Amino acid sequence: MKEVFMFKVLLGSVLGSVQLLVVFPVLAQEVVTPNQPPAWMQFVPFIVIIGVFYFFLIRPQAKKQKETATFLSGLKNGDLVITQSGILGRITGLTETIATLEIDSEVHIKVLRTQVSMPQSMLQSAKKEGK
Repeated sequence: MKEVFMFKVLLGSVLGSVQLLVVFPVLAQEVVTPNQPPAWMQFVPFIVIIGVFYFFLIRPQAKKQKETATFLSGLKNGDLVITQSGILGRITGLTETIATLEIDSEVHIKVLRTQVSMPQSMLQSAKKEGK
C-alpha cells in the first residue's frame, strides 16, 4: 500500500507579489530493513572461542595432569627419578605424600611426592635424541 503525500510549497519571493500554491504528489517510500542473521548466529563466535580454548588449553592440560597422576601413583622403591628442581636420585622410601631420595651414597633427602617430575630414563632418551 502506497500512500500519496501532498507537499505544499509557497512560491512568493521568486515571483514577486504573486504567490502560487503548488502541490507536489510524492509516493511514500517503504522502509527497507536489511536482512539480519538469526539471533542465534550472534553466539557462533563465542562457541568457536570456547572450542578453541577447550582443544588448545583445557584438554592438553587435563591430559598432562592425568599422565602425571598415573606416573606418581606408579612410583616404587628403586626407581630413578628427577624432581622438579632438577635433583636426580633413587627412591628409597615412599609414603602417601613424601618420597625419600638417595642422591649419593648415604645421602638421603625427603621431597614431596608431587615434586617428583619424571623418570631419569626420559632424560637419557632426550640426550640420545639431541645427539
